[in-house]
Amino acid sequence: MTDKIRNIAIIAHVDHGKTTLVDKLLEAGGAYRDNQEKVERAMDSMDLEKEKGITIKSKNTSIKWEDYTINIVDTPGHADFGGEVERVMKMVDGVLLVVDAYEGPQAQTRFVLKKALAEGLHPIVVVNKVDRDFARPDEVHDMVLELFLELEASEEQFEAPFFYGSAKNGFFVGNLKEDHKDMVPLLQGIVDSVPAPEAKADEPFRMLASNIDWDNYVGRIALGKVLSGSVQKGDGVWLLRKDGTKVKSKVSRVFEYGSNASAESAVASAGNIVGIAGFEDIDIGETLAASEDAEPLPFVNIDPPTIQMQFSINNGPYAGRDGKHVTSRAIRERLMREVKTNISIEVSDSDRAGVFNVAARGAMQIAVLVETMRREGFEVLVSRPSVIIKKDENGKQLEPFETLYVECPEDALGGVMKTLANRKARVENMGMNAHGSTLEATVSTRGLIGFEFELLGLTSGHGIMSHLFKEYAPYCGEITTRSTGTLISMATGTAIQYSLLPLEDRGKLFIKPGDEVYEGQIIGENPRMVDLAVNPIKEKALTNHRSAGKDNTTTLAPPIAMGLERAIEYINADELVEATPSNLRIRKRILCPNERKRAEKKNDQNT
Repeated sequence: MTDKIRNIAIIAHVDHGKTTLVDKLLEAGGAYRDNQEKVERAMDSMDLEKEKGITIKSKNTSIKWEDYTINIVDTPGHADFGGEVERVMKMVDGVLLVVDAYEGPQAQTRFVLKKALAEGLHPIVVVNKVDRDFARPDEVHDMVLELFLELEASEEQFEAPFFYGSAKNGFFVGNLKEDHKDMVPLLQGIVDSVPAPEAKADEPFRMLASNIDWDNYVGRIALGKVLSGSVQKGDGVWLLRKDGTKVKSKVSRVFEYGSNASAESAVASAGNIVGIAGFEDIDIGETLAASEDAEPLPFVNIDPPTIQMQFSINNGPYAGRDGKHVTSRAIRERLMREVKTNISIEVSDSDRAGVFNVAARGAMQIAVLVETMRREGFEVLVSRPSVIIKKDENGKQLEPFETLYVECPEDALGGVMKTLANRKARVENMGMNAHGSTLEATVSTRGLIGFEFELLGLTSGHGIMSHLFKEYAPYCGEITTRSTGTLISMATGTAIQYSLLPLEDRGKLFIKPGDEVYEGQIIGENPRMVDLAVNPIKEKALTNHRSAGKDNTTTLAPPIAMGLERAIEYINADELVEATPSNLRIRKRILCPNERKRAEKKNDQNT
């Protein structure tokens, strides 16, 4: 019965408590037995999600409460993964908008709410973390209503119910004066405020594939909401592709997504969110139907990528030592496989053999892809992110701009403002809160590359930033985002302490004694904006005299540990990041110094 089904997505800005809220809803819905250990962040199943503490992929679950089935989709909160939010909008009828009781609506809050309102979904506002220091739930209530007005919510959407509480402590209430007991008021609010799905049980089966899952036994699984009819194992179903072709297949499995694991179900009934297997090749946005003559279902419009990077084979001296997948063919097949399950990423061949263009919403999204490939045994070279340039009707160059929100200690505001000015940002608004200064600025996407790490340095780790795509606007000119040069190895071998000690006087090192290095690898940072060739493997000349030298009495400072995302945003256009299962290295595109000089001379002549 569709009137006993509720389909909701949980949306919010990053770190406002979505995944913890899902944990408590699962617990309240009886997902765990009394003697069963409760799992924190149960929906964050990927290793990278656990390590980074963020949600990367949208995931489905459901709970049984009273006589109702409540299907829940947990979505990412980081702007780079906005495509994961957009594609689930066709599966649900309502959203839980989670907002931090202190921070209030942030950049991604605006983005996800705008998408939900545009789809006509019914919102429920959850003001989370009311037990946090400096919490201001009443002010946040008014801020959310202002956002509803600004995003032109309908009258019905503007009347959305508000619930206040703490997902961490497992309670929500409709009024802060009520007793803080449990999750029941929120569950009742979902049942009362979110409508049952509009599904027609008496019509032929139709379903839109809004997500793709994978099972080792049955292969690809299409996830979506059954809009009409029903289907079960053994039924013949037509796949209506986006290119107009039609393929008939037999359903091999039907899955329901209960608690935190999928379970095989006998029937996929109208209104329910299910998974259906039996198709060798199905993509997000394609339609499953009982009839070959059925009309394909419309899919949501996905915001286009704004940045791109190049992937290529590892051609360094140590290529093939570490990974299992090292050929351009293997890399291309893996990238094309990613496109099938990640609709916000685009992959194309470049004009050079073995080099592929990968376009996405942000550098973090591509860094997650590279890290995933590393763990799967790939070796790959990746370039610095570059923005996707467009042209207007007059042929004028346009580039993407974003709205940037920064919160930092008051004594660091001057340095932050200076850095933003260097990146050609335009400050639109400034203010104060209990934690320090806040500012809102408009900055090109180019100007944002690498800013987050610079902000952490300027604020001793206390700065917070978020950003949201704003518009394409006229190109704002050259921007220098790195004010340092590099120390480049002139030899291949094993770095030794004797050689590294004097290099500390020239800059900060990225390597330590015992690390294998090669000619053209960047092993450190020069404070001046020039590249220095250095020898990190030179051994001490042997003599007949023994003496206590500097290398015996002095220890090296710990090298700068640079993660993948930081390395990608650190490099310049003539540099690459070498990512293998066990190593991350930064290198010049052209390893040979003589060839580099010839290429630089040629570029100077062309300009």
